[in-house]
Amino acid sequence: MMGAMILLHRWLGIAFCLLFAMWFASGIVMHFVPFPSLGEAERFAGLASLAPAREAIGPSDAVAASGLSDAARVRLIRRSDGPVYVVVGPSRSRAIRTTDGTDAAVTSPEVALAIATDHARRRGFDVARASVVMLAEHDQWSVPNGFDRHRPLFRVGLADADGTELYVSSVTGEIVLDTTRRERGWNLVGSVVHWIYPTVLRRNWSLWDGVVWSLSLLASIAAVLGAALGIVRIRVRKGRMRSPYRHWHALHHVLGLLATTFVVTWIFSGWLSMDHGRLFSRGQLTQAEADVAAAVPDWRTLAAVNWPPIAPSAREVEWFAFNGRSYRRDRVGLDQQILFRAGDVASDDPSAFLSPSDIAGLTERLGTGCGLPSLVHADDDYPASSAVPSGPVYRTRCGDVWFDVDGSNGVVLQRLDRSRRAYRWLYSALHTLDFPILMEHPYVRRASIVGLCALGLLFSLTGIVIGWRRLRMTIGA
Repeated sequence: MMGAMILLHRWLGIAFCLLFAMWFASGIVMHFVPFPSLGEAERFAGLASLAPAREAIGPSDAVAASGLSDAARVRLIRRSDGPVYVVVGPSRSRAIRTTDGTDAAVTSPEVALAIATDHARRRGFDVARASVVMLAEHDQWSVPNGFDRHRPLFRVGLADADGTELYVSSVTGEIVLDTTRRERGWNLVGSVVHWIYPTVLRRNWSLWDGVVWSLSLLASIAAVLGAALGIVRIRVRKGRMRSPYRHWHALHHVLGLLATTFVVTWIFSGWLSMDHGRLFSRGQLTQAEADVAAAVPDWRTLAAVNWPPIAPSAREVEWFAFNGRSYRRDRVGLDQQILFRAGDVASDDPSAFLSPSDIAGLTERLGTGCGLPSLVHADDDYPASSAVPSGPVYRTRCGDVWFDVDGSNGVVLQRLDRSRRAYRWLYSALHTLDFPILMEHPYVRRASIVGLCALGLLFSLTGIVIGWRRLRMTIGA
C-alpha cells in the first residue's frame, strides 16, 4: 500500500509540479490585478443624460418590435446615434430605436467607434486617436459566458497612455467591457494561467469545465498523498522531528510539512471552484421556485399605464415586474434611483427602492415558514451586492433556505440552502481567505495570501527540481 502511494505521488507530482507553481504564482498576481471587467461606476459614468426624452414608441411597442415574447425587462438609454430601448430576455437581448421601432443593432465599425468614443469622452478619455481594432466573437478578455448575448463584439482602441480598449456590443450598442494594457499584461500571467483560460479552450465552456475540473481533482489527490506521506516520513530523534531525506528531497519534505495545511486546502478549494453543481447546489432557484418568481410583465397592460415624466437627470430607465406588479426605475445617479409602481404613480413620494414588505410578498410564495426580510450588510458572512452601489439587499430566511433579493430591481440574487452555505466556506473562505476576522484587517489578509502563496510556490519549485531529476534518471536508464 505504501509503495503504491509513493509511486502514485511521485508521478502525479512530476506531472503537476509545474502547474502547482503556476497556480501559486498566478494567485499572487490575481490578488492585485483581477480579470478585466467594466465596473458599474465606469459603465454609469459613460451613460448620456436621457433629457430631453421624446420617445415615439413606448417600452411595450419595443417588446413587440423585438420579437422577444419572453422579454422580462426593458431599459432606455441614449447612444451617440440616439435613444434606444434595450429589450432583455432570459438568453437574448435586442436594441430597438425609440423613434420608429426598427432594429438598432450595430453593424458598422463607424457606429461602434462613435458609441465608444462618446462613452469614453464622458469618462474623461482623450479620444482623438481612437479606432476600431477588430470585430470578433471571442478574444482573450471576452470569453466569459456573460458576453454571449452581445456577440460579436467591436473592440475599440483609444490609443491613450494606458492602452485602454472598449468593447461594444453589436446587439445592443452598449459598452460591456474595458481593459488596459496593464490589466492585459498582468492577467496573461495571472488569471489566464490560473484558470487555464486560453481562448481556444475557454470558448468551449463544456470542454474547459471538464478539463480544469479533472486536472484540479488529480492535483488534489497528489496534494493529499503528499501530505500523508510527508507526515508518515517524519522521524523523531532525541525529542526533535527530522526528515529522513537529504538535499532537495529534504527541503521539499520540510517545506511540504510547513505548507501542508495551506496547500491541501487551497488546491482542494480550487477544485471546488469548478464544482458547478456537481457536489453542491449552485445558489440558483429551483425550477418550481423560478416559475413562481418569473417576472414577465404584461406588456400590453403596461402600455396603458400613465407613467410620470422621466426625471430630467435620469441616465437610464428600466421597466420590470416584481411579484405581480409593474415598476419603472429612473437611474439618476450612481447610487440613486427613483422607483415608480404602476397604479401608484400619482404619489408625490415615490420610493427609491423596493420595501421589505414588497420583498416579503415574493419570498412568502417561494418558501414556507419565512421570517421578515432583513438587510444584508457589507460585512455579512454570506455577502451579496445590489446592482446599485450601496443599494439594499434583503435576506429572507424560509426555514433552512435563504433568499437574497436586490431591493433596487427585484432580482433574486442567490438561494442559500445548507449546501450552498457550506460551499461558501469550503470554497471561498479556504481559497480567498475571506474569513470575517481577516476581512476586518485587509493588510493582514493580503500579507497572508501573498506569504502563503509564496511558500507554496517555493515548495512547488523544489518539486520541479526533484521531478526533473527523476525524469532524467528514468530517460537515461
